Amino acid sequence: MATIGIVAHDQKKDDMVEWTKSNLPALKRHKLFATGTTGGAVIKATGLEIELLKSGPLGGDAQLGAMIVEGKLDACIFFIDPLTALPHDVDVKALTRLATLYDVPFACNKSTADAVIAWLDA
Repeated sequence: MATIGIVAHDQKKDDMVEWTKSNLPALKRHKLFATGTTGGAVIKATGLEIELLKSGPLGGDAQLGAMIVEGKLDACIFFIDPLTALPHDVDVKALTRLATLYDVPFACNKSTADAVIAWLDA
């Protein structure tokens, strides 16, 4: 069982919900953490058991980053909206940097998320 962080920008939350629905059997085998708004949407749509963190702008991204630093996160799936500037872009960059620094698989779209979940289940 792996520990997976899940987060999505506002314009990508529907994509995240659809992705989790498509990967429900695999995701049920893992421990899931998500930022508040993303996690709430996924729970409502799928019934998955997810531990909710703060919403992204209120520190949820930072909480996931801390989990990476502490070795408590095996992968992070972050559906990023590349077309919308966000006031908390620095938090996104920090999370990306930490995942890179600590060599944690970091998926930022459906294709890479599919690859990460397949790798975790291999």
